[in-house]
Amino acid sequence: MGGQSKVFTLAEVSNHNNAKDCWLIISGKVYNVTKFLEDHPGGGEVLLSATGKDATDDFEDIGHSSSARAMLDEYYVGDIDSSTIPTKVKYTPPKQPHYNQDKTTEFIVKLLQFLVPLIILGVAFGVHFYTKQSA
Repeated sequence: MGGQSKVFTLAEVSNHNNAKDCWLIISGKVYNVTKFLEDHPGGGEVLLSATGKDATDDFEDIGHSSSARAMLDEYYVGDIDSSTIPTKVKYTPPKQPHYNQDKTTEFIVKLLQFLVPLIILGVAFGVHFYTKQSA
């Protein structure tokens, strides 16, 4: 890795996206992993699915061993022009309306003021009809 390393754009690296020519971007560096496809413990498909994008998160999420990290050196072909990699947009959930406990209890009180008389009326009618039929 001595001297000047070649700098690639994301578009250039993305062109190397098949089993005969597979390049990955990991931590700002470009690797030609074509010869490693058959030997990769997770299968070549895993590597192929990581082409055309920054695969750093995919690589780090797996928790590769130090020996796997050391192997990267033999596949190194250059660096990536970081300005060609799209910035990641962090998901921000929409703001939720503030929970107002006072309105909730107010709603329950109004609901009970409506339902309790109806329940009493229903019970009264039920008792009336039940006693009328028994007599």
